Amino acid sequence: MKSPQPRPLNTRVVPTAGCYDCGGRCVLRVHTHEGLAVRVETDEGPEPQLRACARGRAFRQQVYSPQRLRSPLKRTGERGEGRFAPVSWDEALDTVADRLRRIRDTYGPKSILALTYSGSSASLHTGNMTLRQLLRGFGGYVSAWGGASAESSVFSSRATYGTLTTGNTRDDLVNSRLIILWGLNPATSIYSTNTSHHLIRAREAGARIITVDPRYTSTAAVMADQWVPIRPGTDTALMAAMAYIMISDNLYDADFVKRCTAGFDAFKTYIMGDEDGVPKTPAWATAITGVPLSSIDSLAREYAGTRPAALIPGYAPGRTAHGEQYHRMASVLAAMTGNVGIHGGGAAGFERGPVGPMVPPGFSEMYEGTTYEARLKSLDVHGRLQNQPHCCRLWDAILQGKEGGFPTDIKMMYVAFANPLNQFPNLNKGIDALKSLEYIVVHEQFMTATARFADIVLPVTTVWERNDIARTWLSGPYFFYANKVIDPLPGVKSDDEICLELGKRLGVEMPFLELSQEERVFQVAQGMGDVTPEISDFARFKEEGVHRIKTGGPVVSFEKQVQDPDRDPFPTPSGKIEIYSKLIADLDHPHIPPVPKYFEPWESPADPLAEKYPLQLVTVHQKNRAHSCFDNNPWLREIEPQRLSMNQSDAASRGIEDGAMVRVFNDRGETIVRARVTERIMPGVVALGEGAWFRPDEQGRDRAGSPNILTRDDYAPGGGFPYNTGLVQVKRFNE
Repeated sequence: MKSPQPRPLNTRVVPTAGCYDCGGRCVLRVHTHEGLAVRVETDEGPEPQLRACARGRAFRQQVYSPQRLRSPLKRTGERGEGRFAPVSWDEALDTVADRLRRIRDTYGPKSILALTYSGSSASLHTGNMTLRQLLRGFGGYVSAWGGASAESSVFSSRATYGTLTTGNTRDDLVNSRLIILWGLNPATSIYSTNTSHHLIRAREAGARIITVDPRYTSTAAVMADQWVPIRPGTDTALMAAMAYIMISDNLYDADFVKRCTAGFDAFKTYIMGDEDGVPKTPAWATAITGVPLSSIDSLAREYAGTRPAALIPGYAPGRTAHGEQYHRMASVLAAMTGNVGIHGGGAAGFERGPVGPMVPPGFSEMYEGTTYEARLKSLDVHGRLQNQPHCCRLWDAILQGKEGGFPTDIKMMYVAFANPLNQFPNLNKGIDALKSLEYIVVHEQFMTATARFADIVLPVTTVWERNDIARTWLSGPYFFYANKVIDPLPGVKSDDEICLELGKRLGVEMPFLELSQEERVFQVAQGMGDVTPEISDFARFKEEGVHRIKTGGPVVSFEKQVQDPDRDPFPTPSGKIEIYSKLIADLDHPHIPPVPKYFEPWESPADPLAEKYPLQLVTVHQKNRAHSCFDNNPWLREIEPQRLSMNQSDAASRGIEDGAMVRVFNDRGETIVRARVTERIMPGVVALGEGAWFRPDEQGRDRAGSPNILTRDDYAPGGGFPYNTGLVQVKRFNE
């Protein structure tokens, strides 16, 4: 037995944080020796600790990967071939500045697309603080809108509750007697740090946990008492049938509905079939959803009859063709059962909690709107499209421009903190779009699918090579100081340094970026509103790396509103929970009715296209990636290799055994990947992990199992991304 290796005498421990869009935020304690990170530990503080998952523990493999880009690159081959030559920083930045200037002067600033996303999820090193700030000073730009994770939920909570702050703090789950996790898999996707911890505590305290999902997820296996399989895109129908049972048998909380909601009668008219002649009975729903009558009945009665109960609507069912209806229906069920504004309950909304929200309170108030006109504008998808294309239609916006009804003709794309030719739908159309542009600049750490199409690639730092302040993912009682762990590797620059140097070449003054990173972190923190009252000693905060907010116990959203809605109204036009939304009614959109309704999604089993492509595809989060981040990490790839999950019956009818290579295809494209044959997914449904790096072969077939070669480039009426609405066929593949 080998003795433990002694720790180097001059090792120091740097507290920092995991700052990716992975579903949580965690404490990292990185040991450094002579300027190198040599070891990673996690939280050793008080319970519940903010402990890192495998992604945080494996981050050394990212920082010191031999695949890290270490010099600016200039394209030498055809766009997309991936042939580049290294150039100096001066040449690269001079070239980028020249192209920006020429394209702005020739076509106008709106011909420059600034595409930034969630590749960094701290506060200082983001698109708004770097690239967009540069381009605003340069005359402007155009961007694309839409949040891939939860746009449908955002739409719903704005309409129903008037705010995104709808969730109880996670430690309140221990007060629940029943927890329904609907399309939610926190054992893998985290869904706010320590959600799994608090679910296990709730179960130990006697709570019953039910999961509703097409897959028997890790969460279902570890935590749930019951799994209810459901066809993708039909969740709204199941919820409507639950409402039917509650109304028919007088199981709903009539007093709560009368005191705290507006528009229930209009909703009841739809549910009972008085409006359209179709009662939303369990029999109606079982034909649509595949959920047995007995399961629908028991789920409705258990939720209506167990107090307190928390229905937590995951974002995945909202990433469908009419995803906003699912989220609105979930909130109505929460109101019907009287579970809003009480300990152990939940509003079934966006789920952002009232303590340590993801975005500062001042920004939230501005973002959510304070006037009726501002709130209406935030829901008006058509109006938003007049200024910016939706991300799901970005490729058409590039290819068609003004002639196609889009707001501008895009000539140049500048990408930072994003990998759109992997994460946006319909990648084959994306290739055509990128090939049509005059110029593309990409900030990257690795040669991603998007970087391969760039004219200039600028190598940037990782989160360990810079200072930042990090807020929570969704919400939570803590803030992080993400200390710089090591100096940037030779040849790379931070995004803010790049933008500052470009600003000097373009005549754009950026005084904020001229400050040190430490000073900028301090100023950003002071502007957040809720940080300064919590942190009086900023030097200590930096030294410790984490500040825990003392709440004194669980905190409940809407507690005051429910206790006295007249004195403390909900932030909606009516001052109540809007089952019938006046804001939505004023949109006058046929597919966004004022009360939530079920719409048959496109590419469902009822679609004639199902004869050709009979399987429904869902795209899921995996343990080893944060979207497309970490896909090239060798340690993490061992945890969960990319596979197509399919049911044994679907596999057997196609002659496919576990581990076989298969073709997954539809009219949009094809990917080749190994099959995982399992009973942990319902028949008729297949699943691919999102984020695998798109890798087309000479025939244009993806060889990485990247699902967005197959997804449809359209959006739900409320702006949601329909990644989980699509039909495919699967066949065995032989070279």
